[in-house]
Amino acid sequence: MTMETVISIFLGIGLAASVGFRVFLPLFALSLAAYFDVWQLNDSWQWIGSQSALIVLGVATIVEIFGYYIPLIDNALDTIAIPLATVAGTAVMVSTVADLSPVVTWALAIIAGGGTAVAIKSSASVTRLSSTVSTAGFGNPIVSTVETGTSVVMSVLAIFVPIIAFLFVLLIFYVLYRLFKKVRRKPKA
Repeated sequence: MTMETVISIFLGIGLAASVGFRVFLPLFALSLAAYFDVWQLNDSWQWIGSQSALIVLGVATIVEIFGYYIPLIDNALDTIAIPLATVAGTAVMVSTVADLSPVVTWALAIIAGGGTAVAIKSSASVTRLSSTVSTAGFGNPIVSTVETGTSVVMSVLAIFVPIIAFLFVLLIFYVLYRLFKKVRRKPKA
């Protein structure tokens, strides 16, 4: 396995994690990176770097970001975003992985890409639901802003410094693991 392959895997995992926070933002970032030749995509995924894909993904990103600031719509978006995150996480992974056989690429994309995206999206959905219940929805704009900011940071790191993005993903999973253990230990009343 070459260093280029490892870097492409880190890029895919970083973008998949970003998909867990916002589905379209990392796809838009990848489209920008491909359009401006910052990152080369696999041959069958070159369309992501087209001008039309850039426009469509840009509009979808804006609609998604603003949709999360509308009460009730934010929780509805979370419901449909979980399956979308799985598909998008798989797509960003398969579009970026270099020099692996198709079987290995797709297996890695489904497990690491889709799995990372859905794990983070599920956790984010639980966070939003908790915010809705505990603050009557008034805390949700803060949750939305943090999620969007994290998605932007993760996307930029994944494209420009994939190794750091991968380490950040590991940190996110560690924090999620610690929170899960803490919640499970709470004594029942």
